[in-house]
Amino acid sequence: MIQNLLGMLNSFQSKYLYWFDMPKFNRIDFVEIIIISFLVYSILAWIKNTRAWTLLKGIIVILVFWMIAAIFQMSTILWIMGSAMNVAIIAVVIIFQPELRRALESLGKKNFLSAIFSIDTQKNQKRFADRTINEIVRATFEMARVKTGALIVMEQNMMLTDFERTGIMLDSLVSSQLLINIFEHNTPLHDGAIIIRGDRIVSATCYLPLSDNMELSKELGTRHRAAVGVSEVTDALVIVVSEETGGVSAAVGGEIFRNLDVESLKRKLGFIQNQSIDTDRFKLWRRGRKRVQEDHKAADK
Repeated sequence: MIQNLLGMLNSFQSKYLYWFDMPKFNRIDFVEIIIISFLVYSILAWIKNTRAWTLLKGIIVILVFWMIAAIFQMSTILWIMGSAMNVAIIAVVIIFQPELRRALESLGKKNFLSAIFSIDTQKNQKRFADRTINEIVRATFEMARVKTGALIVMEQNMMLTDFERTGIMLDSLVSSQLLINIFEHNTPLHDGAIIIRGDRIVSATCYLPLSDNMELSKELGTRHRAAVGVSEVTDALVIVVSEETGGVSAAVGGEIFRNLDVESLKRKLGFIQNQSIDTDRFKLWRRGRKRVQEDHKAADK
């Protein structure tokens, strides 16, 4: 198919664009064009959806001034900008550091890399047992009833080793009694998050990154922002119990679902028990759904 397409392009060039010196295409050139086009599109799409877009516009303004200086031969400005170029490249890397890190994390979560590097030989096995779901749900709503704050991180495909190291290692079987005891007030392990891998609690008192999403409700405190923050950089499902209201929430893919009941939480845990949540597709679906809701509200007005 590629060979036929290349033949058509070369035939069109020789017949209608014979006056234009166009290099011959081969298979490698065609593949290179596809790869470069995909990379350029991915970079632009990533920049457009991050704060880097504003910074990029500032860089474009500087480049425009540089071009004007070059056209009018403003030697002093050209010398200053040329001397500052090496420093500017390092500065750009430092400024874009959070965005670059998120981009690499997003690239690492792509399914094609998971397929290449996956070493899971038990794909049909459940991630954790039904008993674990029941124990987590029982503990969550028991703590919600007495307004005991809690933060429970359920690991999926992405290993949470970096966050484990910030806490105290436990390696204990999940049970409702243990979960309630961990988050009980004035106990050594109640502050911070716990991380659950499979059927075991691997670490407690873990520190999580806070989300800088300005669209989150001002009613949400540090515990909820930490839940959203870790769900933005990993594929984890995070359960939150509010200490102020006793409400139960769950965060995944940078989105938070509030005021869950027993059945809703069980459904979410049951879903990740059998399969992984593709957070990239989930975000696109949520973004499209939000846009539709906004259009409906505008139409009603």
